[in-house]
Amino acid sequence: MHVPLGIPNMLSLINVLHVLLSLWVSCAHGQGRTCDLPEIKHGRIYDENRYKQVFPVNVGQYFYYTCDHSFVSPSQLLWSRITCTDAGWSPTPKCLRQCFFPWVENGLSASSGQTHREGDTVQIACDPGYRLANNQSSITCAEGGWSSPPKCSPAYSQGKCGPPPPIDNGDTTSFPLPVYPPGTVVEYQCQSYYELEGSSSIKCENGQWSEPPKCLDACVVSEEMMRKHNIELKWTLGKKLYSRTDDTIEFRCRQGFYRRTPLHTFRVTCQQGKLAYPTCG
Repeated sequence: MHVPLGIPNMLSLINVLHVLLSLWVSCAHGQGRTCDLPEIKHGRIYDENRYKQVFPVNVGQYFYYTCDHSFVSPSQLLWSRITCTDAGWSPTPKCLRQCFFPWVENGLSASSGQTHREGDTVQIACDPGYRLANNQSSITCAEGGWSSPPKCSPAYSQGKCGPPPPIDNGDTTSFPLPVYPPGTVVEYQCQSYYELEGSSSIKCENGQWSEPPKCLDACVVSEEMMRKHNIELKWTLGKKLYSRTDDTIEFRCRQGFYRRTPLHTFRVTCQQGKLAYPTCG
């Protein structure tokens, strides 16, 4: 005799079937999980053109990727490994910007000469009378580079300037002041035997000084160097000579020695503190 199922029994059977179906779908989904070609901003997988056609790939497959110039992976390796998992690529491929930090114009930073990664923040201390853009005290390495240039600009208002910039082997002809009004002209002079290159004066305009001159190194011809090359000065009996840039110096062999370098090398021009000595032997 056939006994029909009661409503409670039918509901229980439906729930069991629903659970079994959910488990089957879940298992089938896990077995068939694949990973598409990873989209790596500022980077690419190894031999991408060759492997592009094999995607999507199954769980467990792994590849290596590299970053473009000025970018680096979190591992900082040239080629970083990523693996296809149930959750996707692991670790997530990423290329971070690298920012080189130079010296700070009109300021100081402990990071000068170092390379930072995207997200790093660098503290900057500006010289008195100078400041960073928007009165900040730091800049950040972002995807496009530094958030603002590592440069401290004059903080003086109404076009005033701070002290004139210092130069190597030279100085201003007047005692420097803390503040200069617009239009002020300041003169420079070089130390003895140094040659001034550029304009000897600078001018305060729009809160900034014009480009200062340079003092080029003098050439020092010493008795020790002449003895080393077996040469002496041609037109003077001096044992030491100071010469300015672009000045010409003539040498000759010491008595008992003969030229080892061509004749034209015995007429030398001073080039910013450097001389190419002739040689006798």
